[in-house]
Amino acid sequence: MKTKYHETAGGVVINNENRVLILERDVNREGTIIHEVRLPKGHIDPGETPQQAALREVWEESGYAGLKIIADLGEAHSTFDFRGKHHERNERYFLMRLTSQDRGAPHPDEGSEEALFQPAWLPLPQAENLLTYPSEQDFIRRAQYTLLSPTD
Repeated sequence: MKTKYHETAGGVVINNENRVLILERDVNREGTIIHEVRLPKGHIDPGETPQQAALREVWEESGYAGLKIIADLGEAHSTFDFRGKHHERNERYFLMRLTSQDRGAPHPDEGSEEALFQPAWLPLPQAENLLTYPSEQDFIRRAQYTLLSPTD
């Protein structure tokens, strides 16, 4: 089986009510429609920093562009098999604060799976329990820890 490598970046976005941005969609996975609850993230493009990619991906998938990175939540590695390929993915997330409630049009490619995302705002513990993938649940826990940690 061929292996595909991915470098991705995304955001755990918190609004003024300390709710986190999640993205929901129904998507076809090998002939079955499943409901996914995700954090915004995507591939790091050539020449982009992880921070730039994370900000771009949040905007593309949610429509929110008024964002400020407030902490680096680190990296995680995941592996999975999908559509006949083995995937090795390094994920990096940043804790972000929403600086503007204004929401523009999300992803410019209307035919993509990302265009199916519908944003919602949930309390962090509720979001952690609803997220589809364990790696994203872990990043919610990291964000909660960071937000609760005293600052110097």
